[in-house]
Amino acid sequence: MNIWIVVAIIVVVLGFIIGNILLLQQSANEKLPKPTKDNNKNFDDEDDDWGKK
Repeated sequence: MNIWIVVAIIVVVLGFIIGNILLLQQSANEKLPKPTKDNNKNFDDEDDDWGKK
């Protein structure tokens, strides 16, 4: 097997691993929005036809 193919595979794998680690670090610093009381206001609408036959 050609050495350049092996080097390219190693570089791609390391780039994938490092990219995922950096993405995890960035997403860990994000603040989640606080839920409000009306998030599920339309969840139990009376005009849906789900239970009716």
